[in-house]
Amino acid sequence: MRVLRALYRALGHRYFVLFAAFEIFSAVLITIATVALFALYTRMSGRELAEVMAVALGCVTVSLALAIKRGAKVARPLVDWIRAGRPERDALRAWRTAVSLPREVIVDNSWRPFVLVSVPVATYYTLRFGLPFWATIVIALSALVSVAYAAVLHFLASEQFMRPVLEDVAGRLPSTLTGVPPGISLRWKLLGALPVMNVATGVVVAGLSSPTRGTLFQLGIDVLLAVAVAFTVSLELTWLISRSVLAQIEELMRAIARVAEGDLSARARVTSGDELGALAGSFNAMVQGLAERETLREALGTYLGTREIVERVVAEGEMLAGQELDATVLFCDISGFTAYAERATPRETVALLNRFYEAAIPEVNNHRGHANKLLGDGLLAVFGAPERLDDHADAALEAAIAIVGRVRERLPAGLGVGIGLNSGPVVVGSVGGGGRLDFTVIGDTVNVAARVERATRRTGDVILITEATRERLQRVTLPLISRGSLELRGKSQPVDVFAVALEQRAQLTEGAGAGERFRSV
Repeated sequence: MRVLRALYRALGHRYFVLFAAFEIFSAVLITIATVALFALYTRMSGRELAEVMAVALGCVTVSLALAIKRGAKVARPLVDWIRAGRPERDALRAWRTAVSLPREVIVDNSWRPFVLVSVPVATYYTLRFGLPFWATIVIALSALVSVAYAAVLHFLASEQFMRPVLEDVAGRLPSTLTGVPPGISLRWKLLGALPVMNVATGVVVAGLSSPTRGTLFQLGIDVLLAVAVAFTVSLELTWLISRSVLAQIEELMRAIARVAEGDLSARARVTSGDELGALAGSFNAMVQGLAERETLREALGTYLGTREIVERVVAEGEMLAGQELDATVLFCDISGFTAYAERATPRETVALLNRFYEAAIPEVNNHRGHANKLLGDGLLAVFGAPERLDDHADAALEAAIAIVGRVRERLPAGLGVGIGLNSGPVVVGSVGGGGRLDFTVIGDTVNVAARVERATRRTGDVILITEATRERLQRVTLPLISRGSLELRGKSQPVDVFAVALEQRAQLTEGAGAGERFRSV
């Protein structure tokens, strides 16, 4: 194989000429050996032997010329691909050509040598030496053994010759490629090649071991006996060898099919102690690694809050580059939680927080948001990052209203929620160091949203939104109550805020025009 790789690298598209030369050489050699074998069963002079040899080689030449012409046509896309510098855009077509070439050139045209070589040579041989009619059949069937042997040899050799080419093409294929072009299955390779080799070997041994010159009748008997042995006594061994190889492969293919359907619990039973058994064991180890990786991805998605972030971590590495996006930030906090925690047991406090998050987080997800932080008795969510949303303000407000409705059903009497919304530019990415990273959103927009949420305790409202969020509302009509401009800690300028009249939320409608996006009360 190293020699073939080196020749392919050195010759490029001329590499296929080397394979054509091998076919010619091997066909001529097999023809000479076959005619010499016939000479053992008939009496002929050296001149007659040369005459028969010339006729046989002439027929083989015609058959080879047609086969090479067919092969050149089939291989044309592959040759053009190599000549063009192996462009990736045409790699898939080249790969399909390389995989299917042995079948299309050798197997699909295996009838040609029998028609163009075996029958004409048998007919000429019978007529030239004045043999009876049945001799034509014996000679044709005997020649068929050589033709079948040559076909098997050329097919297996073509697969070996194509392997360096396939290795070259495969490195340029898209990673999403699935499926394999039609070829000859391993089962038929074994069941076809082994009997042919047994028959050919039997006929040659019979001819060479005969103490005296045989007859054509003896040649026919030798061929029939070789076929009978190959398909009776040897067939059992052939079948056992094929089952030994295929049983483990079939088991592996079944496991692969289950994994392809998403079942990472699938395992291939190791039923042999050879290389195929080692392959099955390696497959099981690989699937176990995939299952562990998928578990980690699911766990990471749970902690990070969204699958999109996990995919970015996998693609970009642990440190995600910051992105500046326009988004809406939602802060939600449990009102009265401190007093509740003072009189409740730790177990009751944790149970309350879990009920709160079980109600709030699904609503954030349902409205295409990202629950970025769990802040004790509060929640930080962002809409429009990391997944860009044109309607992030509407999505955030809809999520806030839904959270209020669900949380009220789960919190004890005396507890409620306060929610603040603010929109504007944020930076999304990883922050941290010293072995500890956190995926978060940062920026003044986030700070203002936190201050607005705290302002709900001063105004007595459940949901407060800023002017920036109100300006970004696109499709929803809802009652808003102006709370004027509030002084927020850390802000040099007051911020205009609006309360959502939740008792009128039934008036929410879809598809409002630009002039009636909201209504201030």
